[in-house]
Amino acid sequence: MNKTNPVLEPADKQNFRHGDVAIKSFLKISDLDEIDAKKRLIQRVQKTQHGFLDIRYVADDVFSQQSAKENLLLAKRLYVSKTYQARSLAVFILGRLAATSKESLAFLKLQVSQDNDWHVQEILAKAFDRYCADVGYEDALPVIKEWLADPNPNVRRAVTEGLRIWTGRPYFREHPDLAIELLSPMHKDASEYVRKSVGNALRDISKKHKELVKNELCKWDIPKAIEVAARRQRNSAP
Repeated sequence: MNKTNPVLEPADKQNFRHGDVAIKSFLKISDLDEIDAKKRLIQRVQKTQHGFLDIRYVADDVFSQQSAKENLLLAKRLYVSKTYQARSLAVFILGRLAATSKESLAFLKLQVSQDNDWHVQEILAKAFDRYCADVGYEDALPVIKEWLADPNPNVRRAVTEGLRIWTGRPYFREHPDLAIELLSPMHKDASEYVRKSVGNALRDISKKHKELVKNELCKWDIPKAIEVAARRQRNSAP
């Protein structure tokens, strides 16, 4: 990153408003080197102990002031941090890049899904939804189906949880039956983590499409589903 690229400035240098939330903007052209910039970013997001909105706002600020190449490089370097807030920031940036960067989408699927911190997995779900929103939910259907079939439960949950409320999303709003169709087979998922997400997603949908969900549930063989889930869980155990 050269001297014309945005890096970090102390918190009292600049403010901006994101909606009704005033946050600090740390990005400003300066002579600080890249290492110092990364360090200041990490210090900034470490202050976030609850929720994720502030980290997302910092990601939006960073993203808007750098090229795609610079953002991808920064995200990769942030992701090696031991601080989950820094890795979360990286994932938000990758989510912004994913619609136009196959490398970013692959990094989310193959690398971020391996992260052991639940905070990061929550941001992975949001990053996947950002990807779908940017490309269009209908056009994202092949990738949605691909991720739902992935052997990693974190990848599958990124879809089931990330798109909630499914029928509040464009395309699925007009096609609630397809949302139910995609979610329904996942009730037999080997991961309880995924099954809970699916149950919550279907409950969300049932608030406006009660009969559609009820008709789908009537098709389920619950005892068999429990047996299948248990078998899949045993087979997937290390």
